[in-house]
Amino acid sequence: MYKWLLAAFLIIPTIELWGILQVGDWLGGWTTFLILILISVTGAYLSLAEGRKVWASAQLQMQQGQIPGRTMLDGLCILVGGILLLFPGFITDLIGITFLFPGTRPVYRGLMLKWLERKMRGGGGGGFTIRRT
Repeated sequence: MYKWLLAAFLIIPTIELWGILQVGDWLGGWTTFLILILISVTGAYLSLAEGRKVWASAQLQMQQGQIPGRTMLDGLCILVGGILLLFPGFITDLIGITFLFPGTRPVYRGLMLKWLERKMRGGGGGGFTIRRT
């Protein structure tokens, strides 16, 4: 697990820097900088707007006595998308925006549900193992 995290912390910034330099060569430094700023501002706005919708939906479900499980996963997707938009670079921004759009969010939510189910059934530990006595 730690090897994967170390590799991610080394490889992803290298790829992002390479991408920024390539786009900078193609469009120019200031244009690239402005595009990165525009993507960040748009992502922050979208993150806030979607976060408010999910928060209101979760509150409504709790007031009706329902457990907002799917809504909580949507909130987690929005959080991950917002964090990815904080990193400078085009690849993490593109992935982060897909976490924020309601149309692509169900894909990530489904992956999270499968991961949680596997963890809860004992397929990986991490504190989520259910043992029958």
